[in-house]
Order: sequence, then C-alpha cells, then structure tokens
Amino acid sequence: MTVAALLMAFSLALSACGGGSGGESSSGSADGGKVSLSFWTLFDGGDGANMQALVDEFNKTHPDIEVKNTKLVWAEYYTKLITAVGNGNGPDIGISHTSRLPDLINQGVVTDLDAVAETAGVDWSSFNQNLLDATVVDGKHYAVPIDTHPFIMYYNVKLLKEAGLLGEDGKPVMEQSAEGFVDFLQTLKEKLPAKVTPFALSNTNDDPYRLWWSLYSQLGGNDLISDDLTTAQIDTDKGVEAADYIQKLFKAGYIKKNDPDFYKNFQSGTAAIMMTGVWATGTWESTKDLEFGAMPIPKIFDQEATWGDSHTIILPTTQKDDEAKREAAITFANWVADNGQVWAKAGHIPSKPSVLEKPEFKEMPYRSDYASVASTVKFNKPSVKTAQIRDNVSFKILNEVWADKMTPAAAMENMQKGVQKTLDE
Repeated sequence: MTVAALLMAFSLALSACGGGSGGESSSGSADGGKVSLSFWTLFDGGDGANMQALVDEFNKTHPDIEVKNTKLVWAEYYTKLITAVGNGNGPDIGISHTSRLPDLINQGVVTDLDAVAETAGVDWSSFNQNLLDATVVDGKHYAVPIDTHPFIMYYNVKLLKEAGLLGEDGKPVMEQSAEGFVDFLQTLKEKLPAKVTPFALSNTNDDPYRLWWSLYSQLGGNDLISDDLTTAQIDTDKGVEAADYIQKLFKAGYIKKNDPDFYKNFQSGTAAIMMTGVWATGTWESTKDLEFGAMPIPKIFDQEATWGDSHTIILPTTQKDDEAKREAAITFANWVADNGQVWAKAGHIPSKPSVLEKPEFKEMPYRSDYASVASTVKFNKPSVKTAQIRDNVSFKILNEVWADKMTPAAAMENMQKGVQKTLDE
C-alpha cells in the first residue's frame, strides 16, 4: 500500500489523536544557520529518559544542529508516522524497529541512506555486521541501527547457589546441550523448595515463541518464508524438534503452568531462571534485594542463536529534500550509535562494537555478560507479512503446543499452511 492510499485509511485516526502538527511545527528550514530537526520517538520510562539525555548532549556539542524530541505513545507511533508522512507533515528523523522496516519501505515512508551517509562520512563498517545487515533491503541501507534487544537468560544467584549450580565465577554450572539444560532444570526442581519455579516463562505468545524461534535457529532452521518472500518454507523436522523440546519442558513441570505473571515470579525471588528480552535488566537492577545474573540463552542445539529485534533511526520521506537537514539528521543518528553506552543503561546492546570497549559501558554490570549476543541474533527476512505471520499464525498454533493440545508435528503442518495463506492474501 502506498503512502497516498494510507492517507485515506488513517486520516480519521490522525485527527482523533491530534498527531498532524508534531512534524509541521518543527520541520522548518535552518534558522540563522542552525539546522533544526524534528525527531519522533516511541520511548517512555528509562528508554525515554536515556534518549532525551542523548538528544540534550548532542545539541550541546553540536551548536549548528538542534534536535527537537517529540515522544509519542508507543501503541500509536507507527500509525501516526505513516499518516503524517502521507500528509507531508512527517518528522525529519524517526525511530523504527528493524522488524517494521520492510513495511515502512513498502509504503514509501522511509528513504534510503547511502548517498547522504557517504556525504556525512558514516562508516558502515563500524557497526555490528549482523545488526547492520538486517537493515539493508535490496542492497540499500534504510536505517542506522542503535542497538539490539535480544532474548536472553536471567538467573537468581541465591537460588542457584542453594541448588549447588553456581560456579566460583558466579556463573551457572550447566552443560551447554539439550540434555545439559534439562539436567540443570531437573536439579533445580529437586534441590529447591516446591514453591520455587525452576524456569519462569510465559505460557503463551511472545516469549515461548521467542524461545521456539531461538531453538529452531540453533538447529539451523530456514526462515519461515523463501528468499523471494512468496512461499512458506518451514524446515519441518527442525521446527518439530524445537517445539517438542519446549513442550516437554512444560510437561515435566519445569515451567509453571498458568503462571499469571512470570516477571513477578522472577522479580519476587521465587523463580530460579527466566528468559525474556534484555529490557528487563533495568527492572531487575531497580528491584531491592534481587541478586541476579544475565547471560545468553544456552546453546541447546548446534549453534548459538537467539531471537532479537533492533531500534533504528530512520530518515522519513519529506515533501522537500533538504540536503542540509538530511546530512545533519544522519550525523545525529551516527552520533547516537557512537554513544551507545548511554542507551545501554536500559539493557540494550549497542550497535557499534567500539562502544563495548568504552569504560562507561564496561563499568555497568551485566551488559558485558551478554553483549556477544548481538552477533547471534537471527532476524526474519524483510517481508511485510512478518508481523501477521507471527501474531496470527505462529503464536496461535504454538500456544496449542505449550498447552499440550496439539502435537509439534501437527503444529508445523498447520504453520506451513498458515504462513502460505498469509503470503497469498
């Protein structure tokens, strides 16, 4: 769907939420030699504060550029962005998840960055190659990645020590294999009180799906769709093996069934391990008396791999190509990536390997323990149907597996059909 078509679809939503003036009010040309840039973000809480700190520091150290940060509600962000760009009132700079880029590219919302990046002297080789590659579509760079926020494992130090599974280095004692992880969970179950959950994990939707995708990728499974983005191509045997492994974790009681709040379970100190995104790091750090550690998810199968996404900075399509603005905008984006030690406070992994060597980053606890995961995140192919496939096919079918209402083999058969149907729509 084009931006013009989207204008009709979303104009009512835009007027209802009052989003049409944000870009217009701050997207004027340079004033007195200073380039003024409107920047739309979707961050709140710690992320919002950290991004504002970056904007303030950039403005302080770049007197010829002023970035004006407008914080939008996450749930409304993409609709407002698409609609505003269609109206010609979009911002000069925006945020996009890597997973949303294909859709924004398809709708003409974002511009490619190669020419302006060359002019501004952006060194693409300074980024983590895995994260950068996920933002390249049809050979063109469409975004500046500033992080990855992958699926990792957290552990309760006190409980692992009580179970005799904490090494002298403060890390879990665990064989990195399918059998080794099960043995680890079995020991936790046997050694810890019955009220303690060995492995806190949601019973539905995002996080068990992320675990399945991670294990499927560790087995070397294909993406769910073909290179030309038209055909379902699930590697059935590997999908079954990954789903079967997780289903058995539920059946064996390692994962608490009907857990109303698995975050609270871990946060309250009644779960030995949990898996979720790195965004939880800041939450655990602010939790009184929670002694925890963080690490990549175990290498259960053949190769290290995990689920993840990234926040990126984009240059939206504008009514007028102002090269001074575009150069200033990508200068800002590259600077944010260069200063990822600030952005990492919430738990994110910086997109530039050089940031991992900065004293400010190394001084923060936990982050260095999982920073290597940036190179093992397995991204989806750049399809506009990715979100639909995940939410309407994968989640729904795999939820039945976790509830022991569907066999892994039947699930993969149904997923193959569901993915193809979605691609054909």
